[in-house]
Amino acid sequence: MSLDTLKSSLPDYAKDLKLNLGSVIGNSDLPAQQLWGTVLATAIAARSPIVLRELEPEAKANLSPEAYTAAKSAAAIMAMNNVFYRTRHLLSDHEYGTLRAGLRMNVIGNPGVDKADFELWSFAVSAINGCGMCLDSHEQVLRKAGVERETVQEAFKIAAVIQAVATTLDAEAVLSE
Repeated sequence: MSLDTLKSSLPDYAKDLKLNLGSVIGNSDLPAQQLWGTVLATAIAARSPIVLRELEPEAKANLSPEAYTAAKSAAAIMAMNNVFYRTRHLLSDHEYGTLRAGLRMNVIGNPGVDKADFELWSFAVSAINGCGMCLDSHEQVLRKAGVERETVQEAFKIAAVIQAVATTLDAEAVLSE
């Protein structure tokens, strides 16, 4: 179970994904906690059993128990927030933006790890889920915390590649039935 297994599972037509997967994870400049928290949170957000099954053990081995739980928490809370805020943003009736959300989001205020790491993971999940409001919000918090644009971009590169790998492998699984 590993990154190598995922890469070898990709079909020939997805050679670019194979190379990108090795580069965004295997050659990342991110600290281990940021990298593996991003990998775990986006693997969950990509909703692919294959990808999650292959990447989770390595993520777990590279994260503290607190960071492992926080990365899963980022995926969980953003699954809710991305739908809520994306919908609010897309509705032409802007009055919805003035209404109280009334949703619990306590984990954002107390994630159990460095706030910037949690924000990075939330940002990466928001990239997969396509919520512009959440992307802007988390990017602004990250930048105010001193996180460089290159780090933010590294997170959405990881999200993009993991999502593409998930889509490809899930499609191949269906087509091979």
